[in-house]
Amino acid sequence: MTVLKTSMRNFVAHKGRMALSAVAVLLSVAFVCGTLVFTDTMSTTFDKLFAATASDVTVSTKDSSDTGETTSDTGKPPVMPASVLEDVRAADGVKSAEGTVFSTSVTVVDADKDSLSPTSGGPTIVGNWNANDARTMKLSSGQAPRGPDQVMVDADTADKHGLKLGDEIGVISVVGTHRAKISGIVEFTVTNPGAAMFYLDTETAQKTLVGASGVYTNINVTAAAGISDAELKKNVSAGLGGAYKVQTAKEVADANAADVEEFMGVIKYAMLGFAGIAFLVGVFLIINTFSMLVAQRTREIGLMRAIGSSRKQVNRSVLVEALLLGLVGSVLGVAAGVGLAIGLMELMGSMGMELSTDDLTVAWTTPVAGLVLGVVVTVLAAYLPARRAGKVSPMAALRDAGAPADAKAGVVRAVLGLVLTGAGVGSLFLAAAADKASEGSLWLGLGVVLSLIGFVVVGPVLAGGVVRVLGAVLLRVFGPVGRMAERNALRNPRRTGATGAALMIGLALVACLSVVGSSMVASATEQLDKSVGTDFIVQSDSGQLITPQAVQAVRSAEGVERVTEYKWMEADFTTPDGKKLEKTAITAADPTYATDMRTETVAGKLADAYRPDSMSVHEKFAEDHGVRIGSKISVAFEGGRTAELTVRAITSSDVVIDAGAMYTSIDTLAKYVPAEKMPLDMLVFAAAKDGQEEAAYTALKSALDDYPQYTVRNQADYKDALQSQIGQLLNMIYGLLALAIIVAVLGVVNTLALSVVERTREIGLMRAIGLSRRQLRRMIRLESVVIALFGALLGLGLGMGWGATAQQLLALEGLTVLEIPWPTIVGVFIGSAFVGLFAALIPAFRAGRMNVLNAIATE
Repeated sequence: MTVLKTSMRNFVAHKGRMALSAVAVLLSVAFVCGTLVFTDTMSTTFDKLFAATASDVTVSTKDSSDTGETTSDTGKPPVMPASVLEDVRAADGVKSAEGTVFSTSVTVVDADKDSLSPTSGGPTIVGNWNANDARTMKLSSGQAPRGPDQVMVDADTADKHGLKLGDEIGVISVVGTHRAKISGIVEFTVTNPGAAMFYLDTETAQKTLVGASGVYTNINVTAAAGISDAELKKNVSAGLGGAYKVQTAKEVADANAADVEEFMGVIKYAMLGFAGIAFLVGVFLIINTFSMLVAQRTREIGLMRAIGSSRKQVNRSVLVEALLLGLVGSVLGVAAGVGLAIGLMELMGSMGMELSTDDLTVAWTTPVAGLVLGVVVTVLAAYLPARRAGKVSPMAALRDAGAPADAKAGVVRAVLGLVLTGAGVGSLFLAAAADKASEGSLWLGLGVVLSLIGFVVVGPVLAGGVVRVLGAVLLRVFGPVGRMAERNALRNPRRTGATGAALMIGLALVACLSVVGSSMVASATEQLDKSVGTDFIVQSDSGQLITPQAVQAVRSAEGVERVTEYKWMEADFTTPDGKKLEKTAITAADPTYATDMRTETVAGKLADAYRPDSMSVHEKFAEDHGVRIGSKISVAFEGGRTAELTVRAITSSDVVIDAGAMYTSIDTLAKYVPAEKMPLDMLVFAAAKDGQEEAAYTALKSALDDYPQYTVRNQADYKDALQSQIGQLLNMIYGLLALAIIVAVLGVVNTLALSVVERTREIGLMRAIGLSRRQLRRMIRLESVVIALFGALLGLGLGMGWGATAQQLLALEGLTVLEIPWPTIVGVFIGSAFVGLFAALIPAFRAGRMNVLNAIATE
């Protein structure tokens, strides 16, 4: 009880000094809990949606996925004849059955030919209005579609694009473009997952999406009273003889939920990873806080020891303070996490995915995980300072001394740090020298961990040398004030090392990712310059395949000399060594692709692969399966016949563009695959006539004006798009790493604030002998800057080493250019100086306001 009272008294007495440490715990716990609440809420929302939208039993074609998705590489959804509907209705236990037809391989545009597809990445769904949809949507205005010239749209899409009754829209599918006027607007009665929904009458939907009447993509079946879904499924399956896929509502909902869970899992664990980095940075803040508090209370602890307190009691007293700090920070963090989750839901709402707070899901495991994680991390971080406090002797009460220094521990720390750093550098060297990326990645991971830990451990040793160099370069120009700032930073190398290490971690990751991202862009750009021999590339940024009408528009553009179509399909391969490879990708293109993409070969000529019944394989495939020029491979095309194709070329595996592709001609593909099963083009390449590049570029854009889902790019555009995509990904990662950097800044603030308190008497004496308030504030700011720059130097150097090693592994995959983004590195280094200035504002202000006499009288 005495220990608890002492700890409570000390905690309350130093509540101001604990505040920033509590904020660090709060932020980290909030990020963890916010992530868990947000992803759990998303899962709950989608679970409710899938449960509400699934009929008792759903019948679909064998080609459709378990989630009910009906898109295909042909652009048309796989369908079943209307006779199946009658067979289903005749099955025992069926109360009602309704045929539906829908597709997501569509683009919908307004009267100005602007796309109405969601920008959030949600699907655009066009289908027939049916009773199953009516369960989850209600008509808010107008009427349901009653003819080919009418269409109904969901309210969210209408609001976002300013659509109203009577407006004309166009539905672009593989069949063609169908235009209709809005006859009605429907609202979701469940959460809108971000989709854009458009409804036609049944016959119009069939003709618009499939090009035929009397067909359905799905049949929704409702069970009669007293009939379970499982029993209904059995009866319907028996009536159809196993020719179609039959699923219960639970099976469809579970399949959809699994898809969402897989997607959410990536987001969840990525965000938790960044929260873990923030926790790691927070550890240094907590260690510094308790180390300084222990040092400032040396006399107090010595007196406690002198009147009978044992080492264990002193140790326990500090740990109880850490426990209180962890509890306060974690409880506030859990509450803040719920607020963060609501903020994320609002952000998703602004992007088109409406998430209701009614579905807010806070599982009991979330606050427990936040509390346990926050408390455990805080107590573990405070263990070393607590252990150091327990070593304070009773004699320390008789002298004005800090916590006992342990020279032997310092030597051990330096040796251990150097050994770990050396092991990390060795691992990075082995990663860079690896022959296979899979092997090298293991060494890279080990090298990153060991070098990071090594730098953290050896930080205090490095602090002395690095701070002196920074002082000589940056601080000496400020005269005596600069020298005092340097000495303050060197006064406690352990403290400086720990404070700098907190900033080092975040900046090391920033530098590493910057090097990797820049190298990827530079390598891909080099490959484009070396390999791409065409002028223009036409593709959909949303992944939609290119319709025949759009291809024809490209061919008709003025100034275009040649057009190359590019398709992709799966097939089962039987190789010369007798192995069967199922669902292996094969690329079909026009013979001009050999000119448009100058792919390097190690044997044969790529142009020969486009001869009848011929193909190419890549180098690694040839080595693995004993394939040579002239070898024959049995290729069973999906939905088509089996062909015996002769290998005419072996392409290099050391490429970035189309890495691992195996080619054949479109004519060969058409010979073995029925026309209705032929896949649409993934890409279309176009080359301009000599001297007409600009005119052809303009003509292509004009020709595709009716197809806003496709983008025309020349090589410069393609490079810009590649750089933009990688840049957006990096910016998102930098944004998440900002949490760790914020926590590191709090660490600098806390270190300076506690340092000011620790040096109160010293500051009073300096003021008494003539140091002005302005000079005092400058001294503290310069000390903060040099600590921040120390952390930045270590972090940027370490990160560039990681990034360069990672690029060597990417070189094994064809990304051979190492690009150091010096503007980013220099910008981050300079930014670190401003971080140091910002962190010093409050401590410097408080130091400047000290009463000189009171400061001198401080014990």
